[in-house]
Amino acid sequence: MARREIHVEDPSALRAIAHPLRLKIIGLLRLEGPLTVGALGERVGAASGSVSYHLATLERHGFVEQAPELARDGRERWWRASADYTTVDAMELQGDPAKREAGLALRRTIVQSYAVETLAYLDMESSLEPEWIEASTQSDDMLWLTADELRQLSADLDEVVRSWRERGGRDREGARAVRAIYSTFLRP
Repeated sequence: MARREIHVEDPSALRAIAHPLRLKIIGLLRLEGPLTVGALGERVGAASGSVSYHLATLERHGFVEQAPELARDGRERWWRASADYTTVDAMELQGDPAKREAGLALRRTIVQSYAVETLAYLDMESSLEPEWIEASTQSDDMLWLTADELRQLSADLDEVVRSWRERGGRDREGARAVRAIYSTFLRP
């Protein structure tokens, strides 16, 4: 099944999704499926009014949509992610200062969320089954590459993750959500 994608380059949409709570809301809707405002509020630790405000902003930019068919009554509001993932091409943003700054804000928020999630994993690691600890990895390396080689490495990593995404699936016995975080970049 093809995954739905939202490609973003509009500065307003980039700034909207750059908010840490909005990014968390989209992530939860993508991971867990449709949720009510109240359930989202519980999971992100925010008041329903705040969650509703952020959902309205995300809806305005096409990141989420209402799921009224799931409501049991007129007061209950359900929401779903509009796509399975969001893409941003840093190169596309370089020619416009507003796009570039909004894209940087989003990417900074994403990197910060990776750090928070990685630290949360470390905090819970001692409570995991040994096979999950042994199967995990954290590593880095210093490579000496040309720009073309870096481009190929990035493409290779994207392909590895894509192939595992295709062979995986949430409904398989023993399958759990696993975060794959990788970056390739010129060392500052």
